[in-house]
This record gives sequence, structure tokens and C-alpha cells, in this order.
Amino acid sequence: MRIAVHGKEFESFNHSLVQDFFQKLSNLGAEIICSSEYLNIIRKTGMQLPVGVASYEANNLPKVDFLFSLGGDGTLLHAVTHIGPAEIPIIGVNMGRLGFLATTSPENLDTAIQNVFDHRFEIDRRVLLKLESDNQVFGDINFALNDFTILKKDSSSMIVVKTFVNDEFLNAYWADGLIISTPTGSTGYSLSCGGPLVLPQSNNFIITPVSPHNLSVRPLVFSDNSVISFVIKSRSKNVLLSLDSRSETVPSDINMKVFKQNFKACLVKFDGSHPFDTLRLKLNWGLDARN
Repeated sequence: MRIAVHGKEFESFNHSLVQDFFQKLSNLGAEIICSSEYLNIIRKTGMQLPVGVASYEANNLPKVDFLFSLGGDGTLLHAVTHIGPAEIPIIGVNMGRLGFLATTSPENLDTAIQNVFDHRFEIDRRVLLKLESDNQVFGDINFALNDFTILKKDSSSMIVVKTFVNDEFLNAYWADGLIISTPTGSTGYSLSCGGPLVLPQSNNFIITPVSPHNLSVRPLVFSDNSVISFVIKSRSKNVLLSLDSRSETVPSDINMKVFKQNFKACLVKFDGSHPFDTLRLKLNWGLDARN
């Protein structure tokens, strides 16, 4: 089995965890390739990896069977950009904080590895957003698992985002910005701006305004077969666009639209876990004296 590994910097108390992770993969006969970024992090710790661990560049991941993401949700979002249209299954190991996407705990890592080799898992296919814009702002990595966001660039004036769904005018949002979220991203930036929670396989997108200057404006849920386009008015010449954790400053008169990508992110889940389990665990639902 050929396995890719990507991760972020880790605390010293996780040193033995990472060391044991690589050793277990090696003991099971896996061919291991590690992102050059993560390999450099590991080398700085002085850790000795098993013989034969190779490296790959983020824009040139070879064919592998699985990718392990060691970090938090941000690390997993980064790993999705390595995979692109290949739809390689991702195992997210939560060495970060909340972990909505990276759901495997360090304590269960050995079990997760064994389950992968024993084929005891399910694949959760998640919808991605695609951005088309002038000058291909994000190049070939023009997709997002969580959200696409338009934000004002300066700290003073709000912007106006005229929004169209399937060429039908929806609204002119006077706000600090606008979030277009997938169901996966409904627990991220959209949630913090008052957006609804949407289950992963709901076939929806969510429009959530950021600090709208109108109390009647509310988030909107609509079909993910829609195409959303924008016309921006701003006192500044520039606005900020983001796809998940990547951001670029662009002219405010940019032409752009977002719609469903034709490939998906494949997340590995174990033990038949349900999204309701994640919501209860991560949002502390049910922590009530009456329960």
C-alpha cells in the first residue's frame, strides 16, 4: 500500500506519536511518501524516520492509496489542495483544536491505521466549490471544501455585493463581506457569522453575509446546482477573496462566479460515525444538567 502524509508543526509532546505513526506504517509494509513541507518540519526535530520515506511536492502528488493529514482542520483543507481531482481518500488526525473534519483522535491513531489496512472504513464524499474569475486568481487550485469569501480590504467602509443566482438578481448585500459555503463549511466561518448548520449530504450551498448593515438580511440555503455570480461596489479599488485558507487581493471590478466542482473530497470515517455525533461532540450539545 502506498500512503502519503502531510502535516503541520507539532508540539514536542507529540514527538513520539509522530515517530510511532511512521514506524507503524513501515511495519505494515507501507510505501510512505511525505510532503516536502512536512518532511522539513520533521527533520528540524531531529526525528529519525524509517528507511525509504520519500517526499513529494504539493503540486505533484503521485498516485497513492490514502493520505494521512496530521494536524487540524486547516491542515486537512491544505491536504485537499494536494489531491485535487484525484479523489484520494483522506484520514484526518486531529492534533489541533476543534477538529470537525480531522475526526481521528491521536489516541485512536493506531486503530485507524489498522482499520485502513483491513479495509474497515467508509468514504464520505464531500462537495467542493469552484471559482471561475478573471486572470484565474487562484490558478489551478481554484476550489474549496469549506467556503469562498468576498471581504472588504480596508478597515473603514463596507462593500456592496450584488449577488445573482442562475443569473437572477438575489440581493445587494451592504456588508463587510459575503460567504458562499458548502455544507462542510457550514460549521466554519459561516457559522460564526450566524449561518445555519447544514448536514454534509444535503446538496446545498449557503450564502451568509458578514456583518450586514440591514437587520432583515439573513443567511440563505439553496441548491448546489446553482451558479452564483457577483458585482462588487467598493470605495476601495480592491477586495479580498478567499478559498478556504488561501486569500488574494483583487480589483473590485473583477468578474467571477462560483459553482459546484466536478470532483469531490473523499474523507475516511470509521465505526459508522454520524454527523450528529460530531456536532454533539464538537459543539458540546447535550451538556445540560437536565441530561
